[in-house]
Amino acid sequence: MPTTCMLRKTMFKLFVPIAIGILSTGIARSQTPVDSLAVTTVANLDTTLRIINLNPYFTIAVDSMLSYQLQINKDESKYYWYLKNSPVGLKINKDNGLLSFKADKSFFLSGKLKYDVDYTVKLGVQNLSNANEKVDTSFTLVFYNTEVLMPKVKPSVASTLVVEEGEQVSFKVQCESGNFPIDEILFYSNVPLHNYKAVKSCNDEFSWTPDYDFTKETDSGKVKIVNLTFIGTTRFKVKDTANVRIIVKDALNYPLAVQEYNMLVNNIKTYLLRLKFTFLQLDKKLKKTKSARTGFDLTSASTALTGTILSTSGGESAQNAGKILPSVGLALVPGKEASAPNKVVEQNQASLVRNSIKRLEYMLYEYSIVGDKDPTILTKITKLKEELKQSQMQLIDVPVDITYEMSEKELNDYFNSPKVNKKYRLRK
Repeated sequence: MPTTCMLRKTMFKLFVPIAIGILSTGIARSQTPVDSLAVTTVANLDTTLRIINLNPYFTIAVDSMLSYQLQINKDESKYYWYLKNSPVGLKINKDNGLLSFKADKSFFLSGKLKYDVDYTVKLGVQNLSNANEKVDTSFTLVFYNTEVLMPKVKPSVASTLVVEEGEQVSFKVQCESGNFPIDEILFYSNVPLHNYKAVKSCNDEFSWTPDYDFTKETDSGKVKIVNLTFIGTTRFKVKDTANVRIIVKDALNYPLAVQEYNMLVNNIKTYLLRLKFTFLQLDKKLKKTKSARTGFDLTSASTALTGTILSTSGGESAQNAGKILPSVGLALVPGKEASAPNKVVEQNQASLVRNSIKRLEYMLYEYSIVGDKDPTILTKITKLKEELKQSQMQLIDVPVDITYEMSEKELNDYFNSPKVNKKYRLRK
């Protein structure tokens, strides 16, 4: 009988080849999928063009330099780089993608570049052989300044202005930004102001017109000083203040003066119409008296002439009548004086009224105003008032009436008629 050791050797010889075959078969079957997966994975890696080290945000100090090497996952010799919408001074090497910039201070002093502004730069890389293979992206560039530049508020006028009441004050409030721009402007005054245009931001216009009663009688020298203060503030609460001093001088209220002048002229014209009607009444009375006295004179003259003729006639009765008739003519003279006395007072009054009318009309013409801001309007108002008062004092004893039966044109036509002018003109 075989021993146990022999049986073990026999079984080992039988199973070892089988196990080795099974293992070799399994390995052979599993190697092919594993190798093909690895090859496929390697083939799919780095097939899409991309920038592998792009920094989306750059901050650069003034007077410093930027040098940044961009890289892609392809052979760089087959691609070229380009920039779009780039700020002044930013460059890129189209062959190797080296981004460079020197933040020269002159760019900021000239206004080509500004601090604390986000500059969005478009960046791209493209295949030289295949135009469809490209990458377009962007990054942000911001500049800052280590030097402290304070913002300033600068009005467009001098620090002191001299104006008169009723004269408009208008100017712009400008700003110098410094490190950061001025976002808001506050305004206040040492005296309350009305009807002004406020300033809230840079380049706004301040506008204000002082009223004619802005200065008071109690103000020294009839001037009033207004101090305007403009406070500019940045978003970091950095402030700057600008002051404008306005000296407001007392001035004539021209609209009110023109209104007073027009009212005075209307009063004078109304008074002239009353004087013309008074003159008309006086002139009519003088005309009636003159007609009556002329009738008496003609009757007396004709009676005397008849008596002279009869006295030279041949008949005795006629001669006697001729002696009586001259006495009758003389007797008519007292009757004339009694029934139609000479109107010396009325004649003088009519002449005085006419002279007053002519003088007032001349004064209205002489002291007429020129425009709405005649510098001599107060003098002219004073002169017209004096002339009107003087005329009223001279005619204080003359009954001045008015009628609505005649129009202004009719009165003027009568007063300026050639007959009246001839009757009352001065004689040598």
